[in-house]
Amino acid sequence: MTILETLVPSIFGCAFDGPTWDAWRVALKAFFGLPMTPAELAIFEACTGRTIAPTEQAREAWFAIGRRGGKSRVAALIAVFLAVLRDYSDVLAPGEMGTVAIIAADRRQARTVLRYINGLIDGSPMLAKLVVNRTAESIELVNGIVLEVHTASFRSVRGYTVVAAVLDEVAFWRSDDSANPDREIVAALRPAMALVPGALLIAISSPYSRHGILWDAHRLHHGRDGDPILTWRAESRTMNPLLPLAVIDQAMAEDEAAARAEYLAEWRSDVDRLIPPEAVDACVIPGRLELPPSGAVSYQAFVDPSGGSSDAMTLAIAHTERRGEQTVAVLDCMREVRPPFSPDAVTREFADTVKAYRCHRVTGDAYGGEWPRERFRDRGIEYAIADKNKSELYLAAVPLLNARRCELLDVPRLRVQLVGLERRTARGGRDSVDHGPGAHDDLANAAAGALVLALGPAVDGFYNYLMMTPEERERIRRECEARREREAPAPVHGLRVRVVGGDQLHADAERERRLVAYERAERAARRRGIPLA
Repeated sequence: MTILETLVPSIFGCAFDGPTWDAWRVALKAFFGLPMTPAELAIFEACTGRTIAPTEQAREAWFAIGRRGGKSRVAALIAVFLAVLRDYSDVLAPGEMGTVAIIAADRRQARTVLRYINGLIDGSPMLAKLVVNRTAESIELVNGIVLEVHTASFRSVRGYTVVAAVLDEVAFWRSDDSANPDREIVAALRPAMALVPGALLIAISSPYSRHGILWDAHRLHHGRDGDPILTWRAESRTMNPLLPLAVIDQAMAEDEAAARAEYLAEWRSDVDRLIPPEAVDACVIPGRLELPPSGAVSYQAFVDPSGGSSDAMTLAIAHTERRGEQTVAVLDCMREVRPPFSPDAVTREFADTVKAYRCHRVTGDAYGGEWPRERFRDRGIEYAIADKNKSELYLAAVPLLNARRCELLDVPRLRVQLVGLERRTARGGRDSVDHGPGAHDDLANAAAGALVLALGPAVDGFYNYLMMTPEERERIRRECEARREREAPAPVHGLRVRVVGGDQLHADAERERRLVAYERAERAARRRGIPLA
């Protein structure tokens, strides 16, 4: 029995009736290698970039589909079909359970698919009889198969015999323990599925940025006839014509770049990884967890405060050292207290740590108004407001990391957060930096602040240059040129007279000299493949 033959009242009821599910029926035919009509082949070609319909079941399917496109409902359908209507008795040993794993960023998201699964099973008396045990996170069937919720961790899928895996919203998986949880989970799943004939991996998600395993699958397999890994990209209304166009229009008016990804299934070109993993790894000193205070060193401290309920509160301390001909920023100490916690108790702990490094001042953002300043002041520590916001600190730290002008502690969570930072380009061309959806950057923020603070003005000139748009750089040149022309010495009886008081011209010449130097540095870095910022 094929999956389309199960879409009858006696099995799955009327849950997938009507023409609004036509595109999904084509997707299922493509996934399982079923024959298509000419009209269905046109939909297949538009969504896969292929010209030849497959005649065999795919090994993996990667669906990049806009929001409200019906992804979770179809994922539930496939999961139940594979769990109930396929025979795995030749694969499973006596007492062994086969698992259909539903994996999401957290259990709350995974339960959405599980609720659809429960609905499909409970809606069919024939299927309901197969259930022998049911919990909040699993459904055990009489045939030795269990449908089970898992969180997005490569550790959670090891040790199972996986007959099928559903990866829900895989483009948005984040983890404080790994910079690439999606790749690590799939790498752990494939061996668990290797000995199960016909085992299937189904990834469903709205597309996001141009990195991660969903993007890799699309880049490597989309439009390739005969490839056993199927990719399918479609707009929300292609898969669900019932979605009101007004909803999409409103989203486009509010944030076009986000709406194109959310509803038009376009990969975001305005979001990119800020720092390559290789640059971060090159700056990490293996085995260095902390450096003790030294009496001959001047330290700088940066704190990222928190109210204690949602985000962590973090502290970083750094200093500078000479390494040959250049000065590098060295990260000495990091502290992280995760919620829930008492802000007063953490402030007291951080103040004691800062004093141990002979600091009597910390720098941080304006979060919380007066309370962080007051709490640190009560413990003899001045709290100064940073002159750069979080995005500006990250952008200032990028050249330090790429040029290996800093040394990082061997703290895995710090690495994960630095690698997970994303650069977003606004319509006006300005860049902003923040963590990805569902991720954190508390350690990264404190570390970047301490490193930039330690080097001080040394990083400001190049940072300001990188923050300029091409138009702003050209405007500076035109202003300098115009002043030169206005104040140029005029000929007097064939002689040129020197203009006295040329301070502005001297300053302009220095500005232009620095612009040229920075441009040369940027071009050299680009040739070497180093993204300075």
